Amino acid sequence: MADETEDQIDDETLVEEKDAGRDARPAAEGRNGQNIDAMLNVGLNVQIVLGRTRMPIAQLLKLSRGSIIELDKRIGQPVEVVINDRLVARGDLVKLEDDRIGVSLIEIVKDYVSDE
Repeated sequence: MADETEDQIDDETLVEEKDAGRDARPAAEGRNGQNIDAMLNVGLNVQIVLGRTRMPIAQLLKLSRGSIIELDKRIGQPVEVVINDRLVARGDLVKLEDDRIGVSLIEIVKDYVSDE
């Protein structure tokens, strides 16, 4: 008799789970759109890299106001657009209104996309 009750409970549980699965699918599909919208508002760390250099700590400690640090790039070479420590594009510096600067993209770097 106890076995019959357990079988009956198991059958009822299966029916409830199937019903819950049917009800949950449309709600999940609705939420996916909201999840993507929420992700679109996530802030990313965007850096424009003018150039790089390496120097010994002793030289670094001697830096002061007015010191000049020589970079590995020349004037006119594209700058790098780095998002979350990943190179994603290159571009040229452009002058904007009110003495501001921006970057005009000239190349999207695709080497971070896997071939799989």
